[in-house]
Amino acid sequence: MKRRAAGGATASARRGFLGRVLGLATATAAGGAWLSIAPPAAAATRARGRARIDVREHGARGDAVSDDTAAFQAAIDALPEDGGTVHVPSGAYLIDPTRSVRLRSRMHLAMADGARLMAKANAAPRAYVLFAEQVQDVEISGGRIVGDRDTHLGETGEWGHGIRIRGCGGVTVRDIHISRCWGDGISAGGIMTKGQRSRPGRDYVFENVTCTRNRRQGLTIGSSRRVRIRGCEFSNTAGTPPAAGIDIEPDTDIARDILIEDCLVFGNRGPGIQLYKRAAEVRIRRCTIERNRGEGILAVTGVDCVFSDNIIRNNHRKGVLLRGGSRNIRLAGNRFEGNDQGRGGKQQVQVADDSVAVGIDADNVFE
Repeated sequence: MKRRAAGGATASARRGFLGRVLGLATATAAGGAWLSIAPPAAAATRARGRARIDVREHGARGDAVSDDTAAFQAAIDALPEDGGTVHVPSGAYLIDPTRSVRLRSRMHLAMADGARLMAKANAAPRAYVLFAEQVQDVEISGGRIVGDRDTHLGETGEWGHGIRIRGCGGVTVRDIHISRCWGDGISAGGIMTKGQRSRPGRDYVFENVTCTRNRRQGLTIGSSRRVRIRGCEFSNTAGTPPAAGIDIEPDTDIARDILIEDCLVFGNRGPGIQLYKRAAEVRIRRCTIERNRGEGILAVTGVDCVFSDNIIRNNHRKGVLLRGGSRNIRLAGNRFEGNDQGRGGKQQVQVADDSVAVGIDADNVFE
């Protein structure tokens, strides 16, 4: 991982994972089978053609003044049927999020390190700089997205996102910095059409992404299957609740098979990481979760989850709080320090009475 808070990482290997369990709640026969921590699966290669198109060839100016939304869309639409790469050179590109740059299947939006997509000021409660809906095999990499939080013309809504991914299959977002959005840095989930069954998103990968100083969340994960979040930073979210670094909160269906590893989550006004109802098989490991105003990890009705080898420290509320009927949750090899307004000790972890089959391994450290 490229970023680590002072104090270093936890040991890479789990120590005594099958050792003695300290029960904060009794593991019942109905829910007492602990999950093992499987190695992460490699991200699938995103299929696309060899065509390469430069947004400047379609009229993008990159001068921070001209509206480049149409030029970006023209470059994407010019890709052949088998797709390809749309290149964005260095520059400041003004994008109208009420229109969005709409991504297509089998494409890579490849931004140079010096490329910035700047959200045009607007009053819309719901608007996205980049929008991917029901497409396959998409990659977004490089550059920066800067939202319109400081220039937003309205006061309502919380859905002004840097990137919105909805009902897609196979999306990778990597090596990008997203900040100052009216809503989330990234929101990724499924889609529900009236009169039809919910369609979850599948195979989402986020690597070396920084989401900072956004208004609602750093990253929201909605209805989805198989999400991998690696080596990312989610920090300093504040402005409207939940204000979490990462919020796993499916509006419909469930979010299942989520891996968060080697991430830095700090300074958020709400929880560092929140699992809010219908979140299952969530693994959080080797992360540093610190200085959040809410809990380090808050799970409401989390099911079949493992939190291991994390540093969880100096969060204003509990290091880990489990409630809402959470069940089959295991904590192993974590280091807790100075949470719950600095009270320390084992009270840094709290399990509500309605949670069952929760275990704290003996290798957790409480300071």
